Amino acid sequence: MGSEEVYWSEMEASIILPILKKKLAFLSGGKDRRSGLILTIPLCLEQTNMDELSVTLDYLLSIPSEKCKARGFTVIVDGRKSQWNVVKTVVLMLQNVVPAEVSLVCVVKPDEFWDKKVTHFCFWKEKDRLGFEVILVSANKLTRYIEPCQLTEDFGGSLTYDHMDWLNKRLVFEKFTKESTSLLDELALINNGSDKGNQQEKERSVDLNFLPSVDPETVLQTGHELLSELQQRRFNGSDGGVSWSPMDDELLAQPQVMKLLDSLREQYTRYQEVCRQRSKRTQLEEIQQKVMQVVNWLEGPGSEQLRAQWGIGDSIRASQALQQKHEEIESQHSEWFAVYVELNHQIAALLNAGDEEDLVELKSLQQQLSDVCYRQASQLEFRQNLLQAALEFHGVAQDLSQQLDGLLGMLCVDVAPADGASIQQTLKLLEEKLKSVDVGLQGLREKGQGLLDQISNQASWAYGKDVTIENKENVDHIQGVMEDMQLRKQRCEDMVDVRRLKMLQMVQLFKCEEDAAQAVEWLSELLDALLKTHIRLGDDAQETKVLLEKHRKFVDVAQSTYDYGRQLLQATVVLCQSLRCTSRSSGDTLPRLNRVWKQFTIASEERVHRLEMAIAFHSNAEKILQDCPEEPEAINDEEQFDEIEAVGKSLLDRLTVPVVYPDGTEQYFGSPSDMASTAEHIRDRMKLVSLKRQQLSHPEMVTTES
Repeated sequence: MGSEEVYWSEMEASIILPILKKKLAFLSGGKDRRSGLILTIPLCLEQTNMDELSVTLDYLLSIPSEKCKARGFTVIVDGRKSQWNVVKTVVLMLQNVVPAEVSLVCVVKPDEFWDKKVTHFCFWKEKDRLGFEVILVSANKLTRYIEPCQLTEDFGGSLTYDHMDWLNKRLVFEKFTKESTSLLDELALINNGSDKGNQQEKERSVDLNFLPSVDPETVLQTGHELLSELQQRRFNGSDGGVSWSPMDDELLAQPQVMKLLDSLREQYTRYQEVCRQRSKRTQLEEIQQKVMQVVNWLEGPGSEQLRAQWGIGDSIRASQALQQKHEEIESQHSEWFAVYVELNHQIAALLNAGDEEDLVELKSLQQQLSDVCYRQASQLEFRQNLLQAALEFHGVAQDLSQQLDGLLGMLCVDVAPADGASIQQTLKLLEEKLKSVDVGLQGLREKGQGLLDQISNQASWAYGKDVTIENKENVDHIQGVMEDMQLRKQRCEDMVDVRRLKMLQMVQLFKCEEDAAQAVEWLSELLDALLKTHIRLGDDAQETKVLLEKHRKFVDVAQSTYDYGRQLLQATVVLCQSLRCTSRSSGDTLPRLNRVWKQFTIASEERVHRLEMAIAFHSNAEKILQDCPEEPEAINDEEQFDEIEAVGKSLLDRLTVPVVYPDGTEQYFGSPSDMASTAEHIRDRMKLVSLKRQQLSHPEMVTTES
């Protein structure tokens, strides 16, 4: 070390920490006008332990470098709270502790002066023997010898000093120095041992595996933080005040800390490289061992497990059991595949490191591992796909079998629908089921063919094993299932054809019955219309003839409706005989049809009689009422008048008579008001005829009245 370096004290602060905490003396960081350090000894009211003070001074004076000591010290003895005898003892002790380094001793006197004669005489008397100047000064006069900025607040200065903060930093400083020195020795031993052991690496590997007693990262971090504190001069800084470090370039020995850090970084970098090489060698050996474990298991027990599994099962349950067994095999393989993935990552990391001596071996290991794992994974995937295809095939076969069972059950149940709509619905459901069976059979064929194709490729994964017997059993089973389903489907189709024909006949039967019932309803509506709306008899002969012609057409419509209903009922009889069932029409619809038709016939005949009488009445009345000179004789025929009157009365009487049906029920044409209106019109016409008769019989009465 040069003259600027710090001389480390053999005494550590941690050993005398209780004494240092008493603050018997301290270096505040301040300097006198000669750049000498200021050593402050604050005396207190209590008796000062001179031994502890001596230890404190020894420790403090061991901190600065020789160059710094050569500038001398200015010692401030604060005697304001102490007795003169104590002050004198301390001043005399300085001669033994730092005789050559003390330049000036400033004794700060209390407000109550000591005996000036005694004190002055004593210091003056001992001046030559002490070797340094001693002055007695009050606190406010210290600035004559020391600048205010170099004095602490206790003496009216502005320099900030925190003793506990300084002590804590000093402890950190010494701890770092001790740990870093020890760590450097250990790292040097490890690094040098590794270099010497390259020739006999295997024999020395155990000796080289020990670790440093402390964490290098922690020591480096502590050193950097310490250096940062030193460089920022903040050991005794305070918030908002002017900070001044007592451990500046000379006191805190920043160069020494930096040199230690540089040495640590250098040795630690070498140590990291040693650890990396050691780890790489260990990792390579572990990789080689694990690769062989993976390869040996996959080519041994793993392959044997796959060789023993070739069946596809003959049902869903059997295929699921095989799948479960295969999943157990896959689970065991997955553990080794996970090892493979990790090994592959480790090998890739080592390859990226670029160590040429290991590249060939690493690539060979990687290739061998990848080939075995990919081959085994492909075999597992092939087996899984085969079992999945078998499970899907058996699932489709089971669904199709259930559909055929349902269709057969539906065909075996006799059809007893309530109406044609339910038959249509049943027929539609039957067709849908048959179509679903067709789709299911087609799906079964596709699944079966796909499974057969996979089985034909199974030999390529047989590891040299003859799988002809297993394949033949699987193929025969698949083809047998498809043929059986085809036969069952054909039988169901034949039964569906028979059932379809029968149901279509039933639909036709219900349709005939419904149409026959509709014909009865139509005929009933025609009868109702005849009785309620066909009530007018006409105002004259011409109109009445038109009404009669319309009525005859109306009757023709009713006749056609009746004939249509009879034909439908005859058709139901034929269909019932074909279906061997009893129709409801023979006991219900046919009697209703005949009854309504009989009622309509009676009402229609009554309507015709009334219209014919009305025509005769209107025709004769119109002849008489017309003034016809060519036929005076006819007009004067009394018998003709009597006939008109008789017809009119007969017609009026008929209007009041209801239509009587065979069952004894009665029904009137129209409402009473309608009949009254028609009768009133006939009476008016009869009055006109009677008036005409009087005119012809007594012409003089008419003249007189005129």
